[in-house]
Amino acid sequence: MIRHLVLFKLNEGVAKDEPRVLAGVEAFQALGKQIDELRAWECGWNITVRDIAYDFAINSLVDDPAALQAYLAHPAHQAGVALWREFATWVVADIEV
Repeated sequence: MIRHLVLFKLNEGVAKDEPRVLAGVEAFQALGKQIDELRAWECGWNITVRDIAYDFAINSLVDDPAALQAYLAHPAHQAGVALWREFATWVVADIEV
């Protein structure tokens, strides 16, 4: 199994209640039901307020590298990424569990 973790940081001046951010969150919230390769899917806003904290996180689980690639290439995932690219940066970690 592979745990796919992503931490998002909103760009300077971007508020989490902006319509484009809300659309990005909605797109990611829906992925768990849209992509068969996902065994587990969680996402949400970070509740920690610290200078080093990221703003939004995804925690997901897939079976293997092929499933991870299928998830990454899925049109719904690509559409969500395109939205987030407009207002955030992110870091990714994929770990075997």
